[in-house]
Amino acid sequence: MLKNHLRRDLQWLKRQARKDRRIAAAVLAGLLAAWCRQLPPPDLLSGSPILLALSLALVTGSGVAWLMSAYFVARTVRARKEPAEQLRWISRISRGKEWAFCSLSGYVAWHLLQFITALVLG
Repeated sequence: MLKNHLRRDLQWLKRQARKDRRIAAAVLAGLLAAWCRQLPPPDLLSGSPILLALSLALVTGSGVAWLMSAYFVARTVRARKEPAEQLRWISRISRGKEWAFCSLSGYVAWHLLQFITALVLG
């Protein structure tokens, strides 16, 4: 009875992890496309050094979070066979999704900074 519950719980966790992996991959792909489209050319990076430093910190933080997420998602390409390995696989997917949303938060914060800067200085 207990073994069936554990097996059913593990199956549910694996299904949820597959959904989370698809979500994380979609967020990563969308962020990469958005960053490639939104980053200004280097000659437009002028203005207040504080705002420039803040902007670069947000871009760098988002990039590092994106790389961490991509690392965890890439490590989950192949499913594992043993239950302990499956739990590690599920954990990596969960961490990858968390890092993807951290990267998305950095992107949103960067956009908010740009918007507020345009309002105040424009």
